[in-house]
Amino acid sequence: MEELIDSDRIVVGVDGSPSSIDALRYAARMAAAFEAPLEVVTTWYYPAFTEYEFATEWSPEDDATDILDRAIEEAFGDAPPDLTRHVIAGPPSRTLIDLSADSAMLVLGSRGHGGFAGLLLGSVSAACAEHAHCPVLIVHDRRTADASEDVS
Repeated sequence: MEELIDSDRIVVGVDGSPSSIDALRYAARMAAAFEAPLEVVTTWYYPAFTEYEFATEWSPEDDATDILDRAIEEAFGDAPPDLTRHVIAGPPSRTLIDLSADSAMLVLGSRGHGGFAGLLLGSVSAACAEHAHCPVLIVHDRRTADASEDVS
């Protein structure tokens, strides 16, 4: 993993989902308020079942870079705040937990692209909330939160 050393930083994990983009916007506001560096992270890895022929035509690292770039553009348009972008090889939960060891805060969306729609937390946000080495802020997608307000 590349060397990331700023322990006052706010790290936000982004996968392109609506809640991760909301988390990115929220993390940027927090970083500005605390005058802390903002680091935006997207992870990638080859699934264990990937066939060699397919792997030569597809680059998960390139996909992750595109996801990160699009998420930043969707969150901020043509005027992103001062931030550092990282595309890191590794499983999302383990990578973000490792990054949390020298971070002031980890910010995540509540739900990623996978899993079941009825769950409150995705597997990555749940694992990070339980195992991170710093405070974790989980931002719920406003569209999902508004829809669930009718729950008794």
